[in-house]
Amino acid sequence: MTDLKIRAGSKFPDLQASNLKGEVHNLKKPSGDATWRMVVVYRGAHCPMCTRYLNKLETLVAQFLEIDVDVVAVSGDSKEQLQKHLDKLEVSFPLYYGISTDQMEELGLYISIPRSEQETDHPFAEPGLFVINDEEKVQVVDISNNPFVRPDLDQLLSGLSWIRKPENNYPIRGTWRPDS
Repeated sequence: MTDLKIRAGSKFPDLQASNLKGEVHNLKKPSGDATWRMVVVYRGAHCPMCTRYLNKLETLVAQFLEIDVDVVAVSGDSKEQLQKHLDKLEVSFPLYYGISTDQMEELGLYISIPRSEQETDHPFAEPGLFVINDEEKVQVVDISNNPFVRPDLDQLLSGLSWIRKPENNYPIRGTWRPDS
């Protein structure tokens, strides 16, 4: 059985998703003056841990921007589900909705089936986080199969701050292949 996971050092795919204004964006492209982008994939409005994680991320967004890393988040929720989720979110970074199961698979995310209709009405991605560098390559990747395991955002910020310093000359880690 082949399990396709996005590899560290590979080009991040052209992942398209919509915002609440109905605009479709390529999620790998940083906005403003940022040259790197962090894409956070969250389970959806039904997940209270996702809500807490995104609200915690908001407290660090300015610091990520200081190191030239722009932040966005995306889920497989519908527009209506995202709109309703805004009642619990206090974020300023862009939120996108509607990634398909094909897109989730392209990213190598784990996909779950809802336990009931009260949870949600569609298969959803388990958490994933991708940091894309100025060459559109995956610098950092974290994929989980449940909501309880996610990168510590303070530690991630600290690590990216160190990686972003040119004098550290830190390569993309995890790129060894037996045929290389």
